[in-house]
Amino acid sequence: MASLFGLVYRNWLMGHPPTVPNSSQPLCFGVLGAADIAPAAISLPAKSHPDIIVETVAARDPAKATTYAKKHGIPKVAHTYQDILDDPSVDCIYIPLPNGLHYTWAQRALKAGKHVLLEKPSVNNATEAERLFLSPHATLPSSPSASSSLVLLEAAHYRFHPAWSLFMSYVTPSAVLSAKTSLWVPRWFFGADDIRYKFDLGGGALMDLGAYTASALSRVFGSIAEECVSCETSPLPGADPRCDRWYTACYRFPNGGIGEMEGDLKAPLHKFIPRVYVVHKPIVTDAAEARVEIKDGEEVLRTRTIQFDNFVMPTSFHAITVSDQFSIREVGASDGSPPRKTWKENKTLKGYTWRETGLPGLERQPGEPYWSTYRYQIEQFVNKVRGRETPQWVEGKDSVNTMRMIDMAYTAAKLPLRPTNEDES
Repeated sequence: MASLFGLVYRNWLMGHPPTVPNSSQPLCFGVLGAADIAPAAISLPAKSHPDIIVETVAARDPAKATTYAKKHGIPKVAHTYQDILDDPSVDCIYIPLPNGLHYTWAQRALKAGKHVLLEKPSVNNATEAERLFLSPHATLPSSPSASSSLVLLEAAHYRFHPAWSLFMSYVTPSAVLSAKTSLWVPRWFFGADDIRYKFDLGGGALMDLGAYTASALSRVFGSIAEECVSCETSPLPGADPRCDRWYTACYRFPNGGIGEMEGDLKAPLHKFIPRVYVVHKPIVTDAAEARVEIKDGEEVLRTRTIQFDNFVMPTSFHAITVSDQFSIREVGASDGSPPRKTWKENKTLKGYTWRETGLPGLERQPGEPYWSTYRYQIEQFVNKVRGRETPQWVEGKDSVNTMRMIDMAYTAAKLPLRPTNEDES
């Protein structure tokens, strides 16, 4: 009963976080677009962060922007997106626009000297990603709020939660034999007229859900895939056939491992928990780790599997199940040789705060059980802007690799890549 109360209370606090007083000079955010994701991604996290104010918003429909601002407590409404970029009081820009507009407005924001928090997927394709993340932004005008160059971050928010770091602490990328990532959206969530089904705006399930599943695979294997072996997709009936509604893709990674991912924008009811499942190759491990005594000439072999349930929104609930199969055998014995002893060990882990994870060097990081992935993300974004240490971060090369893997999948499925926007002079 106590655990059920804790779950309900934690989720209530996630949506109703306590408001803290602002610092003397907080970072001012401008939001481009009255998007549905913005309240969870920036407005709610800002309430419990003393160094953030969501100052202004703009939308294509001024009336919608005004209604949106009143609902979410945003004090100013700008006439246009460009007006926000031209506002000297704005330090940072949050871009939750349709995917096809990310590249252009991120470029404009950086050229205006603003730090950028960019919704995923970062851009339309790998070409845009390489231009945006691998170009020398240090040559662009800097903001007075920064101690160094401008900050550009793709909002892969799940990577900032303590549970993800706890999960990864049990993964040995070089020894991963196979991995599978899956993400589902209930069938009633997005209508047929949603932007996710509009090709010119960067729509498609691989774009929307693949930004999670592909990036998770690349982290588990510690590298980008060498190739997409196969990819099957299906469009929404009556929608643009170039936009996939669901996908299943298979990749080969440099260590010889196989990674699979699947996603569905209209999933059936029995598919609802986002999941990462990892199988390791058998590796020789220390006898002390296995808490066993061995004889001279013997070694301990460990085969590990890990399942991370609800890796996308772990604050709601999550479970990390680690299953280890051990065996004691003679050193150098062939795989067919019978072991002297075998046994299994299972444990289920949770990590809502850094303190709870017990990860060395991270346990003193701030955090509360009700902090969402977005709240943990904004903590590190502000740290980066302020020139402080950022133990968790999504590097530009990571964002590029995610888009490369999505492009691989579309190519394997014989679907066109989303259009590339031209650079502005």
